[in-house]
Amino acid sequence: MSRIQNGRIARFTRAGGFSADAVNTIAETPDGVIWAGTEKGLEAFRDGAWRNYGGQDGLPPGGVNTLAVDREGVLWIGSAAGLFYWSGARIESARDVPDSLRAKILGLAADDAGRLWAATDHSVVEISRASLLGQAKTWAAAREFGIADGLPSTRGIRRDHSVVSDASGRIWLLLQGGLCVVNPSRPAAFAPALVHVESVSVDGILMGTGPAARYPSNHQRVVFNFVGLSLAVPGRVRYRYWLEGYDLDWSQPTESRETAYTNLPPARYTFRVMASNSEGLWNGTPASVSLEVEPMLWQTWWFRAMALGLLAAVILASFRYRVARVRAAMNLRFEERLAERTHIAQELHDTLLQGFISASMQVHVAADLLPEDSASRPLLTRALQLMQQVVEEGRNTVRGLRASGTASLPLEAALSHIEGELATDAQADFRVVVEGQRRDLHPLLQDEVYRIGREALINAFRHARARHIEVELRYAPEGFHLFVRDDGAGIDERVLQTGRDGHWGLVGMRERAERIGAQLRVFSRPSAGTEIQLDVPSSIAFRAAPK
Repeated sequence: MSRIQNGRIARFTRAGGFSADAVNTIAETPDGVIWAGTEKGLEAFRDGAWRNYGGQDGLPPGGVNTLAVDREGVLWIGSAAGLFYWSGARIESARDVPDSLRAKILGLAADDAGRLWAATDHSVVEISRASLLGQAKTWAAAREFGIADGLPSTRGIRRDHSVVSDASGRIWLLLQGGLCVVNPSRPAAFAPALVHVESVSVDGILMGTGPAARYPSNHQRVVFNFVGLSLAVPGRVRYRYWLEGYDLDWSQPTESRETAYTNLPPARYTFRVMASNSEGLWNGTPASVSLEVEPMLWQTWWFRAMALGLLAAVILASFRYRVARVRAAMNLRFEERLAERTHIAQELHDTLLQGFISASMQVHVAADLLPEDSASRPLLTRALQLMQQVVEEGRNTVRGLRASGTASLPLEAALSHIEGELATDAQADFRVVVEGQRRDLHPLLQDEVYRIGREALINAFRHARARHIEVELRYAPEGFHLFVRDDGAGIDERVLQTGRDGHWGLVGMRERAERIGAQLRVFSRPSAGTEIQLDVPSSIAFRAAPK
């Protein structure tokens, strides 16, 4: 790089801080700055000194091959890594750059119409300057020129200003095949391409392009063939298509004259295709053809409705069969338990109780033989009283084993009598509430529910020190629910988990609930009251379904 000033020549070399000894291109912007492109990057001469621009300024490593200044004073930079421009503060990468301008740029020029022309080592490209600067509201497509457009070659040459704009607005391009020129300001009148759908084939069988091509859905591949006619440059015709009912939007432009779809679902479709001429002008009205894919038997709505109804019936029948099996199993368990309890009651009556009665009779005879003033007579009388009490309690137990004492009473009435049986000094407000339509429970299950509720109420009356105690019996479609609530002292968390030593109330309640296939839950905290909830599924709880 040399500068001639006042008859003297000043040289700038690498030894003096210049980036390279060889300069590829040079240009001047309207602000008087001299720009030079070298194999090492970009240099700017301002205020008597050179400044190098590189990676820290937005320009990637590599040489700068060409520079161009447009009518707005923007400096365009063609480098080995693509197209860039000087924004006034730093180097920016051009926006919306096509793939052809992302490689080595060999020549640049701007025309009077606001478009930039570039030559690369494999193409000649024209693109909107506003699009490259990010100022265009819509994306502007780049146009690539080829041999069909009259170019002697599509390969540029690396020379300083191998692409230039003259005073008349024409663009001159120096290519490997020679020199050529184009006048961008000359109006061009090109008719739009004519497009036509030639044929529709399904699995290789032609269907024609009549009002509506129809084929069954067991066929897999449908192919659309189309053609576009352009008298200017036929090789530059591009197509885009849209299968309405399947595609979401138009396809990307393509050179292919056919497209295929596989395994289309049963429906009505409309295939539309458009073509563009060599200038990128698309024809206004697309060519179209209708297509209908007919459903197979199993794809029809009524067949699917029948299959869905049949499946629902099978599921319902399976559910009812399962419920019947569970109910039969529970009834069998209840009958086995009833037989076992009856057997135990017979054994108790025939052995233990009869033995106690015989022993009490012998003691009674011995007491009668003693004198009235005998010291042993009061002891024998006391023993007789205890034996009579044991016999009475045993008889009550036997009656309970044979049939529940509460079976003849409704469950709510049996639970209501518990307060009177306890005879405690507690002054709690006690009530029994029934929710829902009352239904008959299995007798043995009712007995187990009663015993669980009784144990819960005994704990509430004797230990909770509650002011309000409530029992709720809820008959719901999904099952039977028992709630025992109080606002008393509550239960410690450790006791809830493991129980209290020597006490089997909670453990026994859980065991009874497990035996009848129910779920028992206890909610309590110290000083926050207690709620015991027993849930029995309807398939187990009730004798018959509600009418």
